Amino acid sequence: MAGSPVVERLDEDTFPKILLRNARVFADRPSMREKDLGIWQTWTWSQVLEEIRSFAIGLQDTGFRPGDKIAIIGANRPRLYWSMVAAQSLGGVPVPLYSDSVAEEMAYVLEHAEVRFACVEDQEQVDKLLSMSEQLPKLEHIVYDDPRGLRDYDHTRLHSFEQLQVNGRAALAADGAREKAWLAGIAATKGADLAVMLYTSGTTGRPKGVMLSFDNLVISARNGNAFDKLNETEETIAYLPMAWIGDHVFSLAQAYLAGYCVNCPENLDTVLSDRREIAPTYFFAPPRVFEGLLTLIMVRMEDAGRLKKKMFDSFMTLARRVGEPILNGEKVSLVDRLLYQLGEFMVYGPLKNQMGFTRLRVGYTAGEAIGPEIFRFYRSLGLNLKQLYGQTEASVYITMQPDGEIFGDTVGMPAPDVEIKIAENGEVLYRSPGVFVGYYKNEEATRTTKTEEGWVLTGDAGFIADNGHLKIIDRAKDVGKLTDGSLFAPKYIENKLKFYPNVKEVVAFGDGRDFCGVFVNIDLTAVGSWAERNNVNYASYQELAAHPQVYEMVRSHVDEVNRDLANEPMMAGAQIKRFLVLHKELDADDGELTRTQKVRRSFIADRYAPLIEALYDGSTSKHVRTEVTFEDGRKGAIEATVEIRDMQTYPAAGSGLREAAE
Repeated sequence: MAGSPVVERLDEDTFPKILLRNARVFADRPSMREKDLGIWQTWTWSQVLEEIRSFAIGLQDTGFRPGDKIAIIGANRPRLYWSMVAAQSLGGVPVPLYSDSVAEEMAYVLEHAEVRFACVEDQEQVDKLLSMSEQLPKLEHIVYDDPRGLRDYDHTRLHSFEQLQVNGRAALAADGAREKAWLAGIAATKGADLAVMLYTSGTTGRPKGVMLSFDNLVISARNGNAFDKLNETEETIAYLPMAWIGDHVFSLAQAYLAGYCVNCPENLDTVLSDRREIAPTYFFAPPRVFEGLLTLIMVRMEDAGRLKKKMFDSFMTLARRVGEPILNGEKVSLVDRLLYQLGEFMVYGPLKNQMGFTRLRVGYTAGEAIGPEIFRFYRSLGLNLKQLYGQTEASVYITMQPDGEIFGDTVGMPAPDVEIKIAENGEVLYRSPGVFVGYYKNEEATRTTKTEEGWVLTGDAGFIADNGHLKIIDRAKDVGKLTDGSLFAPKYIENKLKFYPNVKEVVAFGDGRDFCGVFVNIDLTAVGSWAERNNVNYASYQELAAHPQVYEMVRSHVDEVNRDLANEPMMAGAQIKRFLVLHKELDADDGELTRTQKVRRSFIADRYAPLIEALYDGSTSKHVRTEVTFEDGRKGAIEATVEIRDMQTYPAAGSGLREAAE
């Protein structure tokens, strides 16, 4: 069903104001859904207004004041989204945190942000906060959504979300002036006010609090909606961390501006099945989600019968040849179009249905680079998957890919109202209405990131291609050179290896060294399935990772990557000469990844220094002992003798880097 354009007023510049508009314009349209005990519960925009209003009044009567910070901790739940807008309606500032953060990480953010209130999902998060009470003297009140397990707790500073709503409704019924005062407070909010504080993932040190105003978010969301023609008929699913700027923009800012419905899955384990039921029209995921889906598909096809596997391979060969041209509206022969339609019926349609993408109108991936091969796989199925380049500091949008101009090796053109320039050292800079206010209590970091003219230094190296699209090479600080002068871009190399379904993570080394060497993490799901099919017995990840046949599998992938790199003059010198399969999975709890699953290179370089040394001193194996953190917080250690393999490299197909540079 086509949506109707919303007539926006200039004074509708904060989310509480836009909520009032939506409750009037889209009163009976669905605003949010949540799956609970297998049943989808729906709230309309008018109902959401009532939920937020009653909670805001209850929160105010608990002592919440303008300028107060409220931490939001938990999985994607309607009440947690409502609590953010309720706090904003009272002049407060929400501070979403990663719910899987360990106590130390969480304590730092809560203390640094000077949080007085917290709204959390359940007992687990309540216990985590209570365990940090001595470190957080400013944290006075904790509101929880799910009451299970909390009945016998001391409720002096604990409050149920539901009870605050009951209190709020009672206060509104007893005093008619309360609602008028609340509405007057919303009218007093303005676009320049602080809307939210989102903490960076901390790849290079302590997380920084990124202050975003309503103007930053509202203008960016409005531009994003207009770019992809999003309206109130869209459906999306909220499953990514609420502390991540991507979720904040896609599940709150853009939803409020367009009036579309946000669906919260039952839990992380049911996201795929819940997405199949909802069939979102608008979807966002970082590359690791698309990589995981591709792994699942490939594993299932390996287990499929011979006929089904042959049909899949045949139609995917066709899709790789004509799928993207058809999607882009290019000329394709009638025979190929008819064959592709048959493939849609036999293979592509069922695949999209299994992934929950039957109705997908536009999908995005961002957060880090996605392998071009993975990107093309989804587009070849007829899915309008795009890349965007963004940052928390930009309110997401820096570049976007227009329909019909989508390339796997670039991230698009400047988004609406965004200016981009490339510094002399190759670093990408941008300026836009979405540029953050500053880093909270860190003026020095703000000055080094944002110039007086409003240009933001991204820290990424890139260039503008001949077609006007931005191409990101890698993090500027990570791009280096081998001792012979060859360009070394670790992320570029890592993404080539991560295309293979049985490779989960890769860390490349080489800057200032004689050659490129890599650590490889296998994907336990994919390799475990292979082991089962081939009667390979193993008792742990460590044992499977060290298996000779697994090493041979990885060796073949590295060899293919080297052949590809040899055909790229700029990267031919950075072919992989040695590799090892790491004896443990890289884990955020061990500090090896950020909470958004990005590799913390400097930490890994220190932690695995003996293995890196062995890569470069000619060793064929190395015995190591590594400390690990278990799910319950206990510490332990694993020991292993890690094998190191040499690889063949190939002559460059064209001129090398130095010749190209000259």
